[in-house]
Amino acid sequence: MENLNRKTVAILATNGFEESELREPKKALEEAGADVHIVSLEAGEIKAWADGNWSNTYKVDKTIDEVSQKDYHALMLPGGVINPDLLRRNDQAVAFVKSFFENKKPVGAICHGPWLLAEADVLKGRKVTSYNSIKTDIKNAGANWVDEEVVVDEGLVTSRSPKDLPAFNSKLVEEVYEGKHEMQTA
Repeated sequence: MENLNRKTVAILATNGFEESELREPKKALEEAGADVHIVSLEAGEIKAWADGNWSNTYKVDKTIDEVSQKDYHALMLPGGVINPDLLRRNDQAVAFVKSFFENKKPVGAICHGPWLLAEADVLKGRKVTSYNSIKTDIKNAGANWVDEEVVVDEGLVTSRSPKDLPAFNSKLVEEVYEGKHEMQTA
């Protein structure tokens, strides 16, 4: 198993994130030795979405205006319908996402999370997957969309849904371990 000691990963999320898509990758990264921060638009707590209802709250470690990509080795974007839709309307959140690509750092996005990648204009020519209902948005952003459990394209890890979490988490940990990818560009 990869050792992520001394690696710090940001999970960018806000209210309405799919609970398993934050909880499970966070756990996998932490078990591999990474420090993981939940970064959000506001301080305090954010509320998860699970099984069609509001669920548990999670403590926000840092707000978007307190962080820079320089603070992190990688970025992870959980899905849920509400969460990425709120984040993609926030210029700081979109710029934060784009900065990881500009600095060739690993990024993971699952389910509806790639909506934020489309907004950040970082998908042109990339092979990615996502939740099926947003595939047209992802294709329109210039990506080569495929229906696969997990897709890795030069440090960008994408998956379709919570059922893909075991494969997604494994590849996410691997890419964070490998670090910067020269072909990971915005």
